[in-house]
Amino acid sequence: MTLSIWRFVLCLHTISSHHSINMHFFRNLHCGRKNSVSYLHAKMADAMEMMLLSIVTPQLRCEWRLSSWKVAFITAIVFIGMMVSSSLWGNISDKYGRKLCLILCMLWTLHYGLLSAFAPVYSWILVLRCLVGFGLGGAPQSVTLYTEFLPIKSRGISIILLGVFWALGAVFEVLLAMVVMPTLGWKWLLAFSTFPLVVFAASCCWLPESARFDVLRGREDKALDTLKYIAAANGSSVPTGRLIANTQTERGRIRDLFIPEYRKTTLLVWLIWFCNAFSYYGIVLLTTELFQSGSASVITPVFSCNLECNYLTIHDYVDLLWTTLAEFPGILVTLWMIDRIGRKKSMAICFLLFSVSILPLYACTHRAVLTVFIFIARACITGGWQVAYVYTPEVFPTATRAIGIGTGSGMARVGALITPFIAQVLLKSSVYLTLSVYLICCLLGTVASLVLPMETTGRSLQESTQSTMEPKNMERPHGSETAESSSNTCP
Repeated sequence: MTLSIWRFVLCLHTISSHHSINMHFFRNLHCGRKNSVSYLHAKMADAMEMMLLSIVTPQLRCEWRLSSWKVAFITAIVFIGMMVSSSLWGNISDKYGRKLCLILCMLWTLHYGLLSAFAPVYSWILVLRCLVGFGLGGAPQSVTLYTEFLPIKSRGISIILLGVFWALGAVFEVLLAMVVMPTLGWKWLLAFSTFPLVVFAASCCWLPESARFDVLRGREDKALDTLKYIAAANGSSVPTGRLIANTQTERGRIRDLFIPEYRKTTLLVWLIWFCNAFSYYGIVLLTTELFQSGSASVITPVFSCNLECNYLTIHDYVDLLWTTLAEFPGILVTLWMIDRIGRKKSMAICFLLFSVSILPLYACTHRAVLTVFIFIARACITGGWQVAYVYTPEVFPTATRAIGIGTGSGMARVGALITPFIAQVLLKSSVYLTLSVYLICCLLGTVASLVLPMETTGRSLQESTQSTMEPKNMERPHGSETAESSSNTCP
């Protein structure tokens, strides 16, 4: 029997289908938990490095007497690094492998994350945090690698569940700040925030390379070894047969994203990633800014408060924790929606609900009301971004999947680069104008989600830009009907 790579992966996952979703989540790779440790800590590390920006910058404003522009630039410089490197890491991932790319970018981030804890002056914190951002630009490649091991029926849910560890990283960062900032200060917070990266470095040797990637570059032997490893981890055996696939030597080229079949999709996906990051980091930064002022209507004009500062209090950290916890219900609602109504409608609904949640902030609201609507807005945008993480690797083929996620992430960093100047600078001049910018942005995201040309729910992953993987010259022996009947679940 001759098996194409997609049917081969189908059979492997069908063998282990008696596990529940949670068991599949922790066991779909070699000894499950060891590999999951690497994925999950990469996700947590990314979240913690991002979350600490909204915690450290108010402290630096006071300690170094920084203007609003300089404070915003500390946040922006991280996203500049991410924007520059995202496509580069995607290219490396498509050309040299997902595993190598992920290990390099995480070790890079660990190195410069630790060094940034020793920054003596403003200029050094800018340089080192930019280099941290350069490493974090490759973090989305953990989703590329993970996606290529998942079957259709649980792919969306599994990737969304991976987002739980982003939320855990954000919550852990706030809890860590509550303990460290009042006693040890921001430098120790930067150092302790690299802990998930240390765990990743210790566990990354167990990461397997993507079998899909190995087949695409003509290394069927390595792909077969990986699949045998997965079968053994699930207490199963590999189906009889051999792997055949279309190889593609030209991989990771940005111009392949603009062939006629993908041009419209690429541009709309970029816009969606931009809107997600712009709004997500905007609401994160707005949270601390609005909490410092007490409500959404008492922001002091910029000309009178450039050198004034307020340290975050325990009360601020508690409210920040509550709004950060909003990511969990956002993920839970997304888990319910994503396979029921599809990826496109899920993203559109999340964008639209975010816009609706912003509207009450136009009124002069009390702190409790402010916290509630920020909670809802953050839940919505978190859910929408998680769906984008599902949709993007599904819509692009293996040959350009990493560069597709990389360029999408790069556009997200453009949004994240701009948002500090809206949430931390423009806010000082006009609360209403600031909120209007985020409102319009998410309405654009709603439209972009609805006009995407392709719905990927239940769709097989394409392998190359030249052709879709299809079974070839199938010679089905007697009794093969069982395997064929399972084909509805093949990736």
